[in-house]
Amino acid sequence: MSTSLAMTGEQMCTRVAAARGRRLSLSGRPTPAGHQGAPLAAREHRRAAEAGRVAAMDRFVWTSGLLEINETLVIQQRGVRVYDGEEKIKFDAGTLLLSTHRLIWRDQKNNECCMAIPLSQIVFIEEQAAGIGKSAKIVVHLHPAPSNKEPGPFQSSKNSYIRLSFKEHGQIEFYRRLSEEMTQRRWETVPVSQSLQTNKGPQPGRVRAVGIVGIERKLEEKRKETDKNISEAFEDLSKLMIKAKEMVELSKSIANKIKEKQGDVTEDETIRFKSYLLSMGIANPVTRETYGSGTQYHMQLAKQLAGILQAPLEERGGIMSLTEVYCLVNRARGMELLSPEDLVNACKMLEALKLPIRLRVFDSGVMVIELQTHKEEEMVASALETVSERGSLTSEEFAKLVGMSVLLAKERLLLAEKMGHLCRDDSVEGLRFYPNLFMTQN
Repeated sequence: MSTSLAMTGEQMCTRVAAARGRRLSLSGRPTPAGHQGAPLAAREHRRAAEAGRVAAMDRFVWTSGLLEINETLVIQQRGVRVYDGEEKIKFDAGTLLLSTHRLIWRDQKNNECCMAIPLSQIVFIEEQAAGIGKSAKIVVHLHPAPSNKEPGPFQSSKNSYIRLSFKEHGQIEFYRRLSEEMTQRRWETVPVSQSLQTNKGPQPGRVRAVGIVGIERKLEEKRKETDKNISEAFEDLSKLMIKAKEMVELSKSIANKIKEKQGDVTEDETIRFKSYLLSMGIANPVTRETYGSGTQYHMQLAKQLAGILQAPLEERGGIMSLTEVYCLVNRARGMELLSPEDLVNACKMLEALKLPIRLRVFDSGVMVIELQTHKEEEMVASALETVSERGSLTSEEFAKLVGMSVLLAKERLLLAEKMGHLCRDDSVEGLRFYPNLFMTQN
C-alpha cells in the first residue's frame, strides 16, 4: 500500500454516499491514448513514476456508476481486483465495466463504492499472463491527472499504472473490447453541449473547424476512413472465402469416399480419413478464459453447440443422449475439454435462445438433445410400426433394428407405452413390449 494514500479502502467506500445525487462529468485529458503494448513507452512511463512526476490511482474519481448521455456499456466482468502498480489495495472484489467513455469499478459487496477513470486518460494497455497461483492481468498505463479532476479515492500515488486482476477469467474478451474502444476513440464524439461543459477554453494544437465547411471536412475524412476499412475487410474476406471453399470441397470429397467406399478405399484409409476430419475439430472453442464464468459463457457455448450438433442429430434420426453429446463435443474440442456441469447449463439455454436444437428430459430422468423439428407423434408411430411387424420386441432388439443406443430405444418404447400404443410383459426373461390390442381391436 502506498504511504501517500489519503484514506483506507473502507473509508473510501463510505465517502461515495455523499456524492450520490450528482453526476460526475468525464473530465479526461484532451490528448488521446496512444498505441498499445509499446515497451519503450512503458519504460519511459515507469521512469517518470520513479521521478515522482506521474501517479496512477489518483486518476480515479468517485461516480454513481450510472452511464452518462450518449455513453454505452460495452462489456462487464465480475471478480476483478485493482492494483496500484504492483501494490495490493482494498479494492479486491468488484465488477469492472467498460463503456464507450470510461472504465468503471464497482464493489460487489457495497454498490455505493464505485469509481471510474476516463478512457482518454489511458496511454496504452498490455496483457500479463497468468502464473502459478496468479490470475491473468491487464496493465493500464495512464496520463498524469488533469488539474480540474473531480474528487476521488486517492490524493496521490507513486505509480504510473494500474493492474486489473481477473479472478474469474474473461480477461481475453475484455482486453479485446478495450483495445477496440482505444482504437475507435468513441469518447471523442460527445455532443456539443457536453463538450462546452467539459472542455473549457480552446485547446492548443487542435485546428478548430467552424461552420458548414468544417462539418463537410469531417464527414469527408470519416467517409474516406470508412471506405479504406471496408476495402481491407473485403480483401481479407475474399482470401478467407477462397481457402474456405477449398476446405469444404476437400471435406465433401473425403465424406463421400467414406460413405460410398468407391474405388480403392480400404478400411485403413477410411480410419485415416475419419481421423483427419476429427482432427479439424472446432476451430475456435468457447472457453472460460474468453467469456468468463457466468451466463455469457453458457450462452456462447449454447450457440456453438447448436452449430456443431445439428448435422450429427440429423444423421441420428433427430435425437441423441446427453452422454453421446458430451463425448462428441469433447472429442471435437481437443484440449479445451468441457465439464458435464457446463454442458448441462448450456443445454438448458438452447430453447430460450430459440436455437434449432433443445434439451429434453424424459420421465425417467434421462436427458437428450433433439432437433426442434423432432415430433413425438412420429417417433411413437415409428416405434409402434416396428413392434407390430415383429410381434414383440425388447429394448435391445429394438435398438439393433433402428440403429440407436439401448437407452434411447427403451425411452422411445416407454413413451409409446405411456401414450397407450404399446403394453409390456415384465418377466424374469426381461422387459418385452407388445402392440396394445385393446386400443386397436374391438
